[in-house]
Amino acid sequence: MSTIEYESRSRKRNYDEQRQRENRGNGNTPRRRKIKFSLLSIGKGLDMPFCLLILILLAIGIIMMFSASYPTAFYEEGDSYHYLKRQLIFAIIGIALMIGISYLDYHHFHRFAGLILAVSYFALVLVLILPGQDGVKRWIGVGSFGIQASEISKFAIILFLAHMGSRYYDKMNTVKYGLLPGLGVFASTAILLILEPHYSCIVIIALLTVLMLFVSGIDVKWIFIGAGLFLAAVLILWATGLLTYAMERMEGWGQALIYTTEDMWQTTWQTRNSLYAIGSGGLFGLGLGQSRQKYLFLPEPQNDFIFAVVCEELGLVGAIIILLIFALLVWRGIVISLRAKDRFGKLLGIGLVSQIGLQVILNILVITDWLPNTGISLPFFSYGGSSLIMLLFQMGIVLSISRSANIEKS
Repeated sequence: MSTIEYESRSRKRNYDEQRQRENRGNGNTPRRRKIKFSLLSIGKGLDMPFCLLILILLAIGIIMMFSASYPTAFYEEGDSYHYLKRQLIFAIIGIALMIGISYLDYHHFHRFAGLILAVSYFALVLVLILPGQDGVKRWIGVGSFGIQASEISKFAIILFLAHMGSRYYDKMNTVKYGLLPGLGVFASTAILLILEPHYSCIVIIALLTVLMLFVSGIDVKWIFIGAGLFLAAVLILWATGLLTYAMERMEGWGQALIYTTEDMWQTTWQTRNSLYAIGSGGLFGLGLGQSRQKYLFLPEPQNDFIFAVVCEELGLVGAIIILLIFALLVWRGIVISLRAKDRFGKLLGIGLVSQIGLQVILNILVITDWLPNTGISLPFFSYGGSSLIMLLFQMGIVLSISRSANIEKS
């Protein structure tokens, strides 16, 4: 061994020994770091603005759901707190699930997109086998709790199209990888929903499919072709009489305040009382809990028409503030998604938050008689266990995306 090599090794050994003595003297002995799980940990990247907006909407929604539901709950169940107690249980389960999912790497959903889509098909088939209610088959009963299969389908379609759009992003302009997967998933799901029937969900998944294909980079011409095929299918179903239920729901559309017969009076009863509630609220509302239309005039005010009660009690100003909070939630979710580190996170996040925006817009159009009364719930507000839990589960995924997104954590 040469003298130079020997001296070099000696110096390195002396340097390492000196560093070890200094560490021991300073109490910096290397030790295994403990991982601390904290919801408010900025280091873990949880997007607090998005999380707070969710909790604000959920809190307002539960308060308004109770205000809208207690007369009906007392009349039908003998307990004014019936819907409140159940919704609180759903909210607690949903929040726990949201927090838990936010710690899970969202890429796991990438791997199981096909399996989750298969589960959604199984659920849609299962509801057709199980007994229905009033000629409608939409729920899987689990004790006193009902799971609405269509809620799983919305998530499954968003997830599957995000999976396809990220895996074949450079082939989305082709028929094989762009048009056919989206059209095939939508058409197969829509056929099962027609058999329930659940036409409002078909509208939602149609819009979500178009949105997901568009943001995935598909050529716009394929969207127009797909829309043409969809309209052609609707005409065929209408001509064959398979859209009877949908046609019944469209009776009285746009005529809530222009009734001429006794039958039309009954047909437009819910929409008309919704418009009465909205008009009665004025600018600042009648006050929290002071709605008059919820006293058995507006059928099931805790469900799809809950925003009419919101307008009556909080007025135009209160309604606009709530809509602005929804807009902020969607905006923040899109910001998180666009700054995700991979294409799958971008597409999945955009799809999940866009579902909220679409349902809010459609719900407002229904209660104001701009769209037929098709039963579209208002996120975080309308009563329902499976919809609320599924919604918070999906928001947990967006929070998981936020942990790795390139945004300033606050």
